[in-house]
Amino acid sequence: MAKTTSDDQNPDSTPARNTTAAPNPVWFKPIMFGFMLVGLVWILTYYVSAGLFPIATLGAVNIVIGFGLMFVGFLMTTRWR
Repeated sequence: MAKTTSDDQNPDSTPARNTTAAPNPVWFKPIMFGFMLVGLVWILTYYVSAGLFPIATLGAVNIVIGFGLMFVGFLMTTRWR
C-alpha cells in the first residue's frame, strides 16, 4: 500500500504559478534594434572607407566588432516578448 504524504492530503497548499511572462520594458526593443543597426553601420563604414574608419588600427577586427554588436542584438531577440 502506498504511503500518503502531507502533499497528497492537501494538494491546494502550493501556490499557483503565474505562467504568463511579464512584457519587456519600453527601452528593450529600441536597444535591441539599435545594436543590430550600429553593427551594420560599423561594418558598412569599414567597407566604404576602405578600412580607414571606424578604427583604422584594428584592421579586419572591425568586422568582428560589427558582427559582435549585431549578435548582441540578435541574442536580445530571444528574450523579446
